Amino acid sequence: MDQAQIEVQVIGSLSRISAAEWDACACPETADGGRPLDPFTTHRFLLALEESGSVGRGTGWQPQYLTAFLDGILIAAAPMYAKSHSQGEYIFDHSWAHAYESAGGRYYPKLQIAVPFTPATGRRFLVRPGYDRIGMSALVQGAVQLAADNQVSSVHVTFCTEAEALAGEQMGLMLRSSQQFHWLNDGYAEFDDFLAALSSRKRKNIRKERAQANGFGGEIRTLTGDYLRPEHWDAFWRFYQDTGARKWGSPYLTRQFFDIAQETMANDMALVLAERDGHAIAGALNFIGRETLFGRYWGCIEHHACLHFELCYYRAIDFAIAHGLARVEAGAQGEHKLARGYLPTRTHSLHWVGDPGFADAVKKYLDAEGRAVGEEIEILTDYGPFRKSNPEEQQ
Repeated sequence: MDQAQIEVQVIGSLSRISAAEWDACACPETADGGRPLDPFTTHRFLLALEESGSVGRGTGWQPQYLTAFLDGILIAAAPMYAKSHSQGEYIFDHSWAHAYESAGGRYYPKLQIAVPFTPATGRRFLVRPGYDRIGMSALVQGAVQLAADNQVSSVHVTFCTEAEALAGEQMGLMLRSSQQFHWLNDGYAEFDDFLAALSSRKRKNIRKERAQANGFGGEIRTLTGDYLRPEHWDAFWRFYQDTGARKWGSPYLTRQFFDIAQETMANDMALVLAERDGHAIAGALNFIGRETLFGRYWGCIEHHACLHFELCYYRAIDFAIAHGLARVEAGAQGEHKLARGYLPTRTHSLHWVGDPGFADAVKKYLDAEGRAVGEEIEILTDYGPFRKSNPEEQQ
């Protein structure tokens, strides 16, 4: 098919594209009535970010949705943003920006193909089935051409799938590797089955942590769908504000985001709340995919031993087992997750840099970084909590 037949456009608001049209590219797997692989590139999630003011004017995330049309039909799209900073991305390029600007260049604005504030792996080049090759190619060429025409320093595609990473590298983009910690469901029927796969010491430690956490003097509930109520978001907003202020200086999401999500995404979310004396004191918010539970936000107004581990990690495992999900992605960073059954997993991003000299320096850095990430994953996996083949090591 002739690439010239495809018309690539930048659209400033998702309200100009129907949900059916966008989701035919973003989550075609929902045609069978099931869940999307992940909810983060769905029309409802991205539009909630827009309508709530979490992205847009004044946020440093200006929507520039990249679209490809063939004979008037949307065949491919990408959630792209013009960025005036590097916050909320979780693939860090602050040192790149500093080096480039120290040499007299202008690093910002840059183009970011990503889900804002969401370090979760998923498709970034959203292509309607049957148009895989030409759709992704049109989006990559369109993003690079847009950056070159507007003298934008760089294009970044973060937390893409492995298949996209390999295809993008073949198209001339630079591949970057990072790591997260994911829990994998080995067909467990209950939490104790998971514990049985661990070394004795790790198993005892997790049981001790769960007992400590559940002894805080209240109850823990996991709410989703119609069980979610506006008052639950009032409580969670307090937790989220506290975490946002400590980690990022200010929360990324606005209060209105949670109101919109209550209306359009209740079935996509699982909110774990710890309540005492009729009041919520801590909470963890997860998003539900077809195969994966995505842990996203945590916060509290009271501190209790191991409550963070229980709400964020162990209740997530409980939920995944109960609902037959294959994995839990617990977000960015955190080697402490290793002892709790979450293993290191490679994540991927793609990058284009316009300046040839700077691009060469970045490429050398990424090659070295990739080797280091691979070595670290190998070492950390070997130190994982699961039983070894040597019976003496199981004690």
